[in-house]
Amino acid sequence: MLVGIGYPWSDIVEEEPMPAFSSLSERLTATFAHLRGKGRLTAADIDSTVREIRRALLDADVALEVVKAFTAAIRTRALGKEVSEALNPAQQVVKIVDEELVSVLGGSTRRLHLAKVPPTVILLAGLQGAGKTTLAGKLGRALAAEGHTPLLAACDLQRPDAVTQLRVIGEQAGVPVFAPEPGNGVGDPVRVARDAVVEAGAKQYDVVIVDTAGRLGVDAELMDQAKRIREAVQPDEVLFVIDAMTGQDAAATARAFRDGVGLTGVVLSKLDGDTRGGAALSVVSVTGAPILYASTGEGLDDFEVFHPDRMSRRILDMGDVLSLIEEAQRHFDEEQARAAAEKIAKDQFTLDDFLTQLQQIKGSGALQKMLQMMPGAGQMRQAISQIDDREIARTEAIIQSMTPAERQNAKLINGSRRLRIAKGSGTTVEKVNQLLKRFEDASKMMRKMSHGGMPQVPGMPAIGHGGRKSVRKAAKQKRGRSGNPAKRAAQEARLREQHSGPATGSSFGGSPDLDALKDLPGLGGLFRQD
Repeated sequence: MLVGIGYPWSDIVEEEPMPAFSSLSERLTATFAHLRGKGRLTAADIDSTVREIRRALLDADVALEVVKAFTAAIRTRALGKEVSEALNPAQQVVKIVDEELVSVLGGSTRRLHLAKVPPTVILLAGLQGAGKTTLAGKLGRALAAEGHTPLLAACDLQRPDAVTQLRVIGEQAGVPVFAPEPGNGVGDPVRVARDAVVEAGAKQYDVVIVDTAGRLGVDAELMDQAKRIREAVQPDEVLFVIDAMTGQDAAATARAFRDGVGLTGVVLSKLDGDTRGGAALSVVSVTGAPILYASTGEGLDDFEVFHPDRMSRRILDMGDVLSLIEEAQRHFDEEQARAAAEKIAKDQFTLDDFLTQLQQIKGSGALQKMLQMMPGAGQMRQAISQIDDREIARTEAIIQSMTPAERQNAKLINGSRRLRIAKGSGTTVEKVNQLLKRFEDASKMMRKMSHGGMPQVPGMPAIGHGGRKSVRKAAKQKRGRSGNPAKRAAQEARLREQHSGPATGSSFGGSPDLDALKDLPGLGGLFRQD
């Protein structure tokens, strides 16, 4: 729960990489927007929509066989009774696409299958450059956070410095590495894998993650080595690590590993590095193996369980509320958040409290991730990408330049104090004034919400105590329309502006209102332009 403080656009110069599926999401959102407002969809409307979906998927590098099956299923269902008899056929089409996307992505979330008798052995397979070694560290770190005791086995003895890289990553992740051989072409990877399982049993590690060698392309030697390691350690899971930027080659590569090694699951790496994401939409259908995890950044914590339903909603720009909550829980201390909420209710929230919250997300990129999970985030992608951690640092510097008394009571900060704070933080008085004004506005909004009120967001019903008042006010305005035609037209235009908006998410043809977001807690001011 971060109270909104604004950042000026003029100081923001860097752009974050666009999230995966952004191109596909934009194309699908635009396609569905054409259906909005139609009370009935004709066969021509359906054909046109399916044709645009097919083009969007092909442009996203989804395998042709997957595109054909996917669009055929959508067309069949869209021409059926569930759309023709629906009260809102456009929304029903989006619902169908959502359900078919979930199916293509695997249907349901699948967790690791753990051995009944430890250790659980996980074999990582894939081409060179797919990110297996880094992913081994991420998986080990994630399992350790769940209470497991993983051991990384360095079985890539061919790629130069692969063993050294795994040692470094293991140290960063806080996970031990079993590496008896120096690598660089020296050592037997099958023996190392077998010995790692023995080592894990002797020292009570309950998970062994085997990092294997890769090649620049699929070849017989690579498959033979992977099969021999599999036979030696009898893994509980064989995870195929595939680069999300692979494109059309994803299907052929996945099929080769399925036939050569046998796969139980898939891990998508570098999902943050491609705006198309076609590999994710191809690999499940081709291999028959579910996607278990996705790597979403370069940091060791940029790693998450793959949820097909949540990913589908992100692609359709409907938002991912559950992941948003989980991301917030990772970066915000629950006790501090509860204490902050109580202070807000009592009008005791201070700049010190805000500074504490600010420091929890500084440098983590958490803010951008959470904003990208909001419904309709695709329509404000450029604004989200321009949020810069350096602006957070400047805000932090301004608050830290205040005395303890000033942080506790911002009303003490007069003109001379503002000048001192500006000099101490290396900013300007204008920046200090902006921070204090937005902190005051956001605090008022948070107090209002804590007492049951909620600002009216265009396109959404009023929430809290203000809801009944808004309804009564609207009814009163409707009854009290002027007899003058010009004035009555102006009144009706204002009413339409107040109560119009999208049904839900931008996939239904709406677009988020940035002015409304300025007043929401945790977002206020991030979209202000000074």
